[in-house]
Amino acid sequence: MSDIETTDPVKTSSDSDSIPYQVLARKYRPSTFSGLIGQEVLVRTLTNAFKTGRLAHAFILTGVRGVGKTTTARIIARALNCIGPDGAGEPTTEPCSECEHCKAIAEDRHVDILEMDAASRTGVDDIRELIDGVRYRPTSARYKVYIIDEVHMLSKNAFNALLKTLEEPPEHVKFIFATTEIRKVPVTVLSRCQRFDLRRVDIQTLEGHFLGIVGEEGAKLSPIALHLIARAADGSVRDGLSLLDQAISRAENEVTEEQIRDMLGLADRVQSFDVLEAVMAGDSSGALGMFERMFAKGADPAAIVEDLLEIVHWLTRVKVVPSVLDDSTVPEIERVRGKEIEAKLSMPALSRTWQMLLKGLGEVRLAPSARQAAEMVLVRLAYTATLPTPEEALKSLEGDVPSQPATVVQVAPSGGGVSPMARTGTDDSPSPLPAAEPTLNSDPDPRPEPPPLEPPKASVTTKPMPPSFEALLALVDDKREGVLRTNLLDFVHLVSFDLGCIEFRPAKGAPSGLAGQLTDFLNAHTAERWMVTVSQEPGQPTMTEQRAHGQADLEAEAARHPFVKQVLDAFPGAEIKDVGPVETEKD
Repeated sequence: MSDIETTDPVKTSSDSDSIPYQVLARKYRPSTFSGLIGQEVLVRTLTNAFKTGRLAHAFILTGVRGVGKTTTARIIARALNCIGPDGAGEPTTEPCSECEHCKAIAEDRHVDILEMDAASRTGVDDIRELIDGVRYRPTSARYKVYIIDEVHMLSKNAFNALLKTLEEPPEHVKFIFATTEIRKVPVTVLSRCQRFDLRRVDIQTLEGHFLGIVGEEGAKLSPIALHLIARAADGSVRDGLSLLDQAISRAENEVTEEQIRDMLGLADRVQSFDVLEAVMAGDSSGALGMFERMFAKGADPAAIVEDLLEIVHWLTRVKVVPSVLDDSTVPEIERVRGKEIEAKLSMPALSRTWQMLLKGLGEVRLAPSARQAAEMVLVRLAYTATLPTPEEALKSLEGDVPSQPATVVQVAPSGGGVSPMARTGTDDSPSPLPAAEPTLNSDPDPRPEPPPLEPPKASVTTKPMPPSFEALLALVDDKREGVLRTNLLDFVHLVSFDLGCIEFRPAKGAPSGLAGQLTDFLNAHTAERWMVTVSQEPGQPTMTEQRAHGQADLEAEAARHPFVKQVLDAFPGAEIKDVGPVETEKD
């Protein structure tokens, strides 16, 4: 590609003295829908709406800064009120720019087009003033248009005050809202508006747009420099035009790539590839040397890390989708170096590098010294680049555990007996040696032999083993576990009880960890390991239910006794409260 150049004459000093200078963002602001770049969906929808007469009473435009929200709002206002050169025109998507309304709106002096900045007028009083003016018809225009920029800055009360008017405005009123924070706008407002999302403008579209402006301005800009400006704009036309304006002002002749990099604080792309290649090879010294040279030339440390992040993302895309190398819009350096470096790196290495650079970028932005933080990021990358991945480390350990050599330990004999040798890893039979024989240790100053190991003493006391559930309850009562005893009585439907194994169905309202509590208790206070499981079988009634049934049977039996019947008959209203065994005196 050749440098961008135009043969149009540059404005003379006399011309510049007579006409005040306008920045490019204002000078080349679109005045018609056809002038909007990168917003084909919005333009198509509004064009169809104007052709069919289906014009909403409220629009809301959202998108990042500098994509044309306010510009679009002004174009809609002109399109609604344009009357054509002959004064008999209807609403159109191609305003004439010649009628009185188009000129007045373009010059921001039309009395019926009211622009309001919600960031500075956030209160309900400001909205009340707006609502009071809605009822009056426009002075000269077809529609009275209210353009509220940064509408998300309105207060809650201001939004609420606007709702009724926004839902049913007069026929001569149109509302156009613009915001960068669509999520902060209440849903009640969004539901009353037609929403249009203005998308970011891609780099290729921006390059083409800037190319035409460079030609109009009579400037010279290298293709790579133009690409850097379009990339730095990040989808914002206004940001890109501001950078382009600054770039043109930097040099009288051609604006070069190096000048743009100095202006933006960017590192040389080739050097960024070299730094990444060095750190991925574990060459921390070489990477730090290259970083030092880039920093001395004015490169911002954060911009260097961001550039490395972008390169890693590009390499990952190349590895996942190799066809991206065929994209002609990608610079040659990225295609060539990207293919070379990608072949040397694995996907886990790229993913790890991305995570470390992303974390390191935050450190660089927050650190007292951005340079030092960036250098530490490079050192960490270089160090970890040579380390194996967890998978590689596990594979290297498989089957590589060295076998321990068999050792012979001589136990010091007591008395004149024979002491056994420790068993080796290959021989299971003891080999007794006479006590008089020397040990295998050739050390002239042998260490004292360890004392003989004593067999573990048998437990003196034996732990009880409950043979039944009733015995288990007695053991719980003996250990004074009152809470556990109550739970066992009230919430356990016993299914089976065997030595070392209990199965039960918990009653409604039983504690969730009852089985675990019972298992811990049995393992702690008995000589066996117990397994307590929960079952869905009906099981027996709980001990509390059984005792209640037994008491009822005793009361019924007692009520049938002749003596008790006589007592109940003699005392009407008397009840049997408790029945117990009859105690007899012992001789």
